Amino acid sequence: MKIKVLVVDDSSFFRRRVSEIINADPEMEVIDTAKNGEEAITKAKSLRPDVITMDIEMPVLDGISAVKAIMKDTPTPILMFSSLTHQGAKSTIAALEAGAANFLPKKFEDIAKDKAEAVRLLQQNIKEISKRRSLLRTPRISPATAPAAVRSATVAADNRINTATLPRKSADASRLHSVNSVNSVNVRHVAHVDNAAVEARTPVTASRVKKRASGKKYSLMAIGASTGGPVALQNVLTPLRSDFPLPILLIQHMPATFTAAFAARLNTLCQIKVKEAEHGDRLQPGVAYLAPGGKQVLIESKAGGFTLKVMESPAGINYKPSVDISFGSAAQSYHDKVLAIVLTGMGADGRDGAKLLKQKGSTIWAQDAQSCVVYGMPQAIVNAGLADEQVNLQQIAERINIEVGCR
Repeated sequence: MKIKVLVVDDSSFFRRRVSEIINADPEMEVIDTAKNGEEAITKAKSLRPDVITMDIEMPVLDGISAVKAIMKDTPTPILMFSSLTHQGAKSTIAALEAGAANFLPKKFEDIAKDKAEAVRLLQQNIKEISKRRSLLRTPRISPATAPAAVRSATVAADNRINTATLPRKSADASRLHSVNSVNSVNVRHVAHVDNAAVEARTPVTASRVKKRASGKKYSLMAIGASTGGPVALQNVLTPLRSDFPLPILLIQHMPATFTAAFAARLNTLCQIKVKEAEHGDRLQPGVAYLAPGGKQVLIESKAGGFTLKVMESPAGINYKPSVDISFGSAAQSYHDKVLAIVLTGMGADGRDGAKLLKQKGSTIWAQDAQSCVVYGMPQAIVNAGLADEQVNLQQIAERINIEVGCR
């Protein structure tokens, strides 16, 4: 059965263009279009599409208001199209909080330089978020109610997005070598991934929140996320107290123009301090540092402490920022004292970096399948035998506080 899509945009040209791309895939079909949010609400009720693509700025009723109404009455996976501007970033974050599953740039050249790749990514995004149709929940996140219920997701997501063109073996080992060749941070000795040492482990199954800490001591918490990550990060971070004992490094796949607005939004919601990471930032407990879009973030040891190195991304690295690169750098700097968490997202970014952390003795958690928007990144961790625990999103904050002794 084909995936039924409702395309919503006030531009007839854009509606036609998106419809042509969707209909070109034999697994999908556009069942109708709408030119504003009010029409979208009406057609969502009558047509019951599997996925809706939605513009943000429209006459009569804007996309954010339409998302709120649709998620309240007829919950449906929604893919937003957004302009890569500061205002576009704020609006997109608001749409995600309202219940949208993911977003893509409205200019296709901003999705990917190659037109065929941009088309493939759009089609794949629709397919992935469609898998969570029957289990959808509406998130409601605010400082007063966090952590809030978040939308559920499919168990069966794959790792095809942005990984099909990479070598299957030790993809991020080569990435770490690339970073090492253009900056002064010595990551050469952590670039080798001993696959045999980590892949023989048996994947763990999801369970209830453990009420006892493992007894390990940590000096850093690092969290990687992609699709569904903005809402997931809010759920994880908002319950943490201002005296949280560890610095936190956040790596969220997000455009460069979005990360400053997202960090500012998190900072208003959280008791801990949240900021966009800057070159030279000294890592401090109770502060979360969000990797800036389009850059790579590494950790350097300086004068008895650790600082962040924010650098341009070398050519050929798909993710900017890359969870693998930041995790690998954390492994070099903190060895066995990292609590690393991989949240919802397409692809497998974070798997090779988690292998490096595991070799050093650090702890790896993966978000469980039921609470993911897309299970790709956590699934890659689980399938590689790297997950010490699988934790439901609504329980991660509680589990963190228990594990680090912050109750």
